[in-house]
Amino acid sequence: MTYCLALKLNEGLVFCSDSRTNAGADQVSTYSKMHRWGIDGERQFILLSAGNLATTQSVLNRVQRDISERAEESLANMRYMSDAAGYVGHLNKAERERHVSTDDVNAGFNPAATLILGGQIRGEEPQLFMIYPEGNYISVSGITPFLQIGEKKYGKPILDRIVRADTDIDSAVRCALVSMDSTMRSNATVGPPIELLVYKSDSLTEGCYHSFADNHPYLQSLRKSWDEKVIQAFNEMPSLPLDC
Repeated sequence: MTYCLALKLNEGLVFCSDSRTNAGADQVSTYSKMHRWGIDGERQFILLSAGNLATTQSVLNRVQRDISERAEESLANMRYMSDAAGYVGHLNKAERERHVSTDDVNAGFNPAATLILGGQIRGEEPQLFMIYPEGNYISVSGITPFLQIGEKKYGKPILDRIVRADTDIDSAVRCALVSMDSTMRSNATVGPPIELLVYKSDSLTEGCYHSFADNHPYLQSLRKSWDEKVIQAFNEMPSLPLDC
């Protein structure tokens, strides 16, 4: 399984993803779900992926090929971020339909992939979009300035409580990592390495990228601190008087 999230803040964008693609009693494999393209000073794109790996890889290959071959439509020449979301959505739908057949559906095979596309094109503000398997997309809202794909339920509560558009980057990074760690704690199919990228508004550069193994000192410190504070907060909660 997968867990990816992206936050849209006044200061910029924060992206976080796990790397586990298969987890079982005798098989664990990893694959990066964070992908980047850009032209410094002009445009930057970050794509997070969840769902069928074959479909995702086909979409990524097509995006890269269109850029390399200077296709009429590619991320290198889109005028608006919404156009870029529509372009990636079209590729996602086409690849899903190419991989599916009646026999596959009857056998329970699901070629669907869901994507998060974020970034900035010069002249626009940074934006985030969720792209569905059907090719359509939605943008992040001002009320809920984050998007999640994959195993999102375990890591959502802290995002609901903490993240606002005016949340500072440092707090957003900690919140994203706690959200990811909470998901890993509750679901063994989500796992490291954890990838994190911070893109600051109007920088039009690749951004600040980090990759965390499960034993990374900062990740361990954050996990320990969060566990201790949650237990402390719980123990300090008022008890319910019980007349029984």
